[in-house]
Amino acid sequence: MLGVIGGSGFYSFFGSDARTVNLDTPYGPPSAPITVGVVGEHEVAFLPRHGAKHEFSPHTVPYRANMWALRALGVRRVFGPCAVGSLTPDLGPGAMVVPDQLVDRTRGREDTYFDSGGIHVEFADPYCPTLRAAVTGLPSVVDGGTMVVVQGPRFSTRAESQWFAQQGFTLVNMTGYPEAVLARELEMCYAAIALVTDVDAGVAVGSGVRAVDVFAEFQRNLVPFKKLVHEAIDQVASERACTHCLPHEGVELPFDLP
Repeated sequence: MLGVIGGSGFYSFFGSDARTVNLDTPYGPPSAPITVGVVGEHEVAFLPRHGAKHEFSPHTVPYRANMWALRALGVRRVFGPCAVGSLTPDLGPGAMVVPDQLVDRTRGREDTYFDSGGIHVEFADPYCPTLRAAVTGLPSVVDGGTMVVVQGPRFSTRAESQWFAQQGFTLVNMTGYPEAVLARELEMCYAAIALVTDVDAGVAVGSGVRAVDVFAEFQRNLVPFKKLVHEAIDQVASERACTHCLPHEGVELPFDLP
């Protein structure tokens, strides 16, 4: 089974023929009930990251519950569509990007399942190369980029976004961490698919980023964005062959993975 975690404005993925699954986890309930449907040859589980009605801000999303619930349902490969700001004028609103690197600038988020046991997870390349390849081979997709994940819910100051851009980061987002590392801890393949909704405050002269504009831009591009996710799923092989996302080989874990 594949998983899709929808970002801001991406609250549904299937029609009325999908089934709904309610799960609880040791970390509480996930953001919303999971809907399960079929895309091509794949059974797919969909979970709206912020809840069905956007109840959760980026810093309050139950990330550990979300990833645990998907794994418990049988998901082993996950696409994470998300809205992002651009830190370069080369990527304007509507661009679809598959980042290959991540920088964490969040704080206080529960970002591991291993609070005991001395478990350390390899994370040099945070995204699954196999899942990334399924998307980057599609037309009009930008391959690569560093996504810096900020705490939110506020947007960056001009000075912050200029700083990020000077570091060579290309995208800014509020939810890409700890979602990616939790997937790795659970030995799930994970790849982000980013839709640019705005150019960040320090990159372009103007009034700065406004939430109403971000949501409006996301809605304008939601149909082609969902189409891209469907096409990416069609490119995924029926059997999982990736070994990059299996960091626990030869390691005794303090508990069994779901």
